[in-house]
Amino acid sequence: MERTRPIYTEKARCQDCYKCLRNCPVKAIRVENESATVMADRCIYCGVCVASCPVEAKKVRDDMGRFKLLLRNKPRVWASLAPSWVAEFKGLDEGRMVAALKAMGFAGVSETALGAQEVSAACASMLSQGEPQLYLSTACPSVVELVQRYRPRHAAHFIPLLSPVGAHAKLLRRAFGEDIGVVFIGPCIAKKHEADLRPEQVDLALTFEGLRPYLEQYGIDPYAMVPRPEDVFQPEASEDGSLYAMDGGMLRGVQARLRADGVRTMSFSGVRAVLDGLDGLEDCPLDAPLFLELLACEGGCINGPRMTRHCGTALKRLDVLDYTGDAGPANAAVPEDLGLAFPPAPVLEREHSESDIQAALRLVGKQSLEDELNCGACGYDNCRGLATAMLDGRAEVAMCVSYMRKIAMNKANALLRSVPAGVVIVDENLRIAECNRKFAEMLGEETLMVYDAEPGLPQADLAKVAPFTINLFVQMMESSASELRRDCRVGDRIFQLLLFPIEQGRLAGGILQDITEPAFQRDGVIQKAQEVIRKNVTTVQQIAYLLGENAAETEMLLHSIVDSIHLGPTEAGGGPR
Repeated sequence: MERTRPIYTEKARCQDCYKCLRNCPVKAIRVENESATVMADRCIYCGVCVASCPVEAKKVRDDMGRFKLLLRNKPRVWASLAPSWVAEFKGLDEGRMVAALKAMGFAGVSETALGAQEVSAACASMLSQGEPQLYLSTACPSVVELVQRYRPRHAAHFIPLLSPVGAHAKLLRRAFGEDIGVVFIGPCIAKKHEADLRPEQVDLALTFEGLRPYLEQYGIDPYAMVPRPEDVFQPEASEDGSLYAMDGGMLRGVQARLRADGVRTMSFSGVRAVLDGLDGLEDCPLDAPLFLELLACEGGCINGPRMTRHCGTALKRLDVLDYTGDAGPANAAVPEDLGLAFPPAPVLEREHSESDIQAALRLVGKQSLEDELNCGACGYDNCRGLATAMLDGRAEVAMCVSYMRKIAMNKANALLRSVPAGVVIVDENLRIAECNRKFAEMLGEETLMVYDAEPGLPQADLAKVAPFTINLFVQMMESSASELRRDCRVGDRIFQLLLFPIEQGRLAGGILQDITEPAFQRDGVIQKAQEVIRKNVTTVQQIAYLLGENAAETEMLLHSIVDSIHLGPTEAGGGPR
C-alpha cells in the first residue's frame, strides 16, 4: 500500500542512516526494523526526505501508467503547466514546449498561471473588504498540510480559495468541456497529494523529473520540436500569474489588484521559516488585514523538489522575470466557484507521563540529565524527542548512536577481559591503544603493576613493554597481509604471536600465547588427538569395508586419550602408576 502514496520507501535500499529523519521538518518518519518509512498521517509532502536520502531509498510515485490510462479513458486530456517550467527548460520557447507535450498525447496545453491570476483577483477582492485579521495563502499544498496538521489554530485564517491548479482546472473545463482530463505538470510532489484528495479537480500530477524519462522513451526532444501555428498556450497566454513560481510573486499580483489601502503583506518560504513566521501571531492584535504568502520550498516553486535543473535561485528568478516581462495584472474575472474550506486536521500527539519518558530514556542509557547529549544523530532534536518517539512506536533503541557505541565498547571490553590469551592493540606510533590484563601478566610483575594502576596501558611505549614484538608490528603496519604468525623466544619462554590489521597502516592487533605453559601444551595434545580422530573417521568412511569394527575401537581409544588429558590422571581413574 505504501507505493500508492506520493512518497514511499524502497526498504531494500534503506541503510538506517536516519538522514531523512534528521532533515524532515515535521519528523514524519517511522523507523521500524531498521527501515525508515514515511508516515502518511504526518507527512506534508515537502519532498525533503527524497532529496536528502543518500541511497535514493525514498521514492516518488511514478504516475506515468495512470497518465497512459487517462489518455485511453478520456476523450481529451489537457496539460496544466506550472509557471516554473521556464526555469526547468532553460531557453525553451512556448511553441516547442507545447509541441512536445502534444506529442505525448495531450489535446492542448495551458498555463497554471491563468488559475493563479484568478486566485490573485479573488484574494485581492477579499482583502480589500477584509477585517483586520490574519489571512494565509493556499497556493502551496504542502503549506496547507503543514498548517492543518501542525498549526491547526491558524487553519481558520486560510483564504477560502482553491489553489491555482484547482482554479485552473475549473477554468479549463469551463472553456473546453466538463468531460476533459486535467494533468498538472510541475516540480511539486505535494501536488500529487492534492490530486489524490480532489480528483474531481485534477486527475493526476506529474513532476518534471518524472516527465523527462517519458520524453526520452518516446524520442521526444522538446528543443528539437518544430512548432506549428496552433502550438500555443490555450485559451490564452498568462500575464503576471507566472510570477507565482517564485517567492513574493503572488504578493505582486495581489498588491496590484488591491482596491483598499492599509493591507499589509509578507512572504515566507521554507517550512521552518513558515513555522517561525506564524509563531506568536495568535496573540498579536492587528489593526489592518495581514496577508502572508507561504511557500514550503525556499525561494518558491522554482526550487521545488522535482526540479532537475539545479542552479542559483537568482538565475531561476531571472528566467521567470524575463518570461513575464513587463506584464501588468491581468483583468481576470473572479469566478464564483473558487471557494474552498480548509479545516484543521491536527496530528494527534499522545500524552506521556514524565515517568514513562524517563523509563524510555533509561532504555538508551540516559540515567541522568548529564547523560542526555542531545547530539541529534538519531534524527530528533534532543534525547527526549527520541524517547517520546520510542513511546509512540516511531523510533527504536538502536537509533541512539552514543548508546549503541557504549554497548559495543562494553561488549568489546568484556570480550577482551575474557580471552585467555594476551591481547594488545597498537597504533602507527607503536604505542599501546588497549590491552587486556592477561597481556600484562605475561610480561611480568612490573608490567602488571603498571596495568593495575592504568588499566589498558593507554599510550604505553611498546618498545619498553614488549620489545620483542616491535619488528613484527612494524612489518604488519607496512604490509598488506591479512595476518602474521611468529614464535618469539624470550628467555626460557616461547611466545606465539598472531598479528592482524584493524585499520591498515594505522592500527593493528596482536594475540600473545605462552606455548611453554603446561596448559597450552596439554591443549595442543588434545587438538592433535582430535585431528587424528577426524582424519581416522574420514578414512573409515572411505575404506569401512576393510577396517570393520577396528575403526570404532580406534576412535574410542583416541577419545579416551582426550578425556584423560581433560580430566587429569587422578580423575581419569587409576592415579599415577
